[in-house]
Parts: sequence; C-alpha cells; structure tokens
Amino acid sequence: MATRAPSGFDHHGKRFEQQRDKLTTYFDSTARKAWIDLTSDAKVSGIRATVRAGRDSMRDVLLSWLPHDLRRTRVLDAGCGTGALSVLAARRGAEVVGVDVAGGLVAIAKERQPSFLGHGRIHWRVGDMLDPAHGRFDHVVAMDSLIHYRPEDIVATLVSLAERCDHSIVFTHAPATPMLRAMHTMGLLFPRSDRAPAIVPVSEPHLVRLIGAALPGWRVARRQRIGRGFYISNALELVRD
Repeated sequence: MATRAPSGFDHHGKRFEQQRDKLTTYFDSTARKAWIDLTSDAKVSGIRATVRAGRDSMRDVLLSWLPHDLRRTRVLDAGCGTGALSVLAARRGAEVVGVDVAGGLVAIAKERQPSFLGHGRIHWRVGDMLDPAHGRFDHVVAMDSLIHYRPEDIVATLVSLAERCDHSIVFTHAPATPMLRAMHTMGLLFPRSDRAPAIVPVSEPHLVRLIGAALPGWRVARRQRIGRGFYISNALELVRD
C-alpha cells in the first residue's frame, strides 16, 4: 500500500514516487491473490500465518488508540488495503475514507464491506491518500503503508497529513531490529521478481527526532511494537498538544 509524495518536498519526491509506483504494481498484479488469502480465513503458509496474526494484533492496537465512540468523527484509513480497519472503524460510528493507490485491493475492500455498518459509513477511493480533496479528519490511521519508505519520506508524509488532521495520527514503521536489517540486506542482495519492494528498517529515536523538528505542536503520545514471527512493526501515536 503506497502513497504519493507530498508537495513541498521535491528533493524526496522522485525517490518516493518511484517506490510508490513499485508498490502499486506489486499489489495490483503480483501480490493480489496472496493478499486476498492473507486478509481472509484462507489457509496460508506458516510464514504468512505469522504475518496475518501480527497484522491482526497491530490493527487492534491502532484501533484501541482511537476513541471507542467514533460517531460524528471522520477517519482517514491511509493505505486501506482490503479494508478491514475501515470496516471496524465504521462499525464504531466513524465516517471513513478508505484510500489506496492499489485499485485491486480497494475492489476487494468494496466486495467485502458488510451491508450494515450501524451509524458509520465508508467512502472507498483509489488514489493519493494525501489528496486535499478528501477533506479534513479527526483521526488518521496509516497501518503498514509507510514501511517501505525512508525516514525523511515518512516525515514528509506525516507533515502533509497533519495539515488536514485535528486530533491524532497513528501509523506504523519498520523498526531497525537486527532481524529486519538482515532481511533487508538479503532482499537487496537477492532480488526476486515476485517479492514486494523492500521494507526499510527505521530507527525509532531517529524518526522521533525528525518528527519533533518537522511537526511543532505535535508529540508522540504512545508507542507499541508487535512481533509475530515474520511480522515486526512499530506503532506510534502522534497527538496535537
């Protein structure tokens, strides 16, 4: 799940958009069937089962950081994938914009959407999660949609999202653990056509320092790491002071 580069960061933009385009191609072609299985109850390999379990746990964490009652609030699911988080937020009453540049994943999300969402509703969109046309939001969630980007590009994206967010941004990044660093190196040494673009391990202290410099008026309120086999991801909650 990918994003376009925000305006005002031209020195990062070309690299960012190249990575985004790789992700769009990957999720819309090579990995579409794999993601249908991974995000359903279908039987998967042991490795993918750990990824599924890790993603389920991370989704629970991010949703727990949002208000339980989301009625009369707007939530941006930035990089919504097949839509599980969007549906759960809508069931709690939110008006959700679920957006992803991978149209194939959004199509799956639409197919899976329950017929009844209570007080909530979902607007599914294919395109740039940073598009100002989406409007303003109370909360933004970006689960595993920034894990393929360098810290400077992550922060550039957060700056753009913060311009249209009134309360909190919760997102994940790939932590710089020895295991992830090794996997990243191996992926670069032995590329394979059906492998996803490399996950980029990012140092949390370094990322937090960059956020502090680029986003005055925001602070890191909570953080949580989830490790389930081959799934390792770090969550941060940014809130307005």
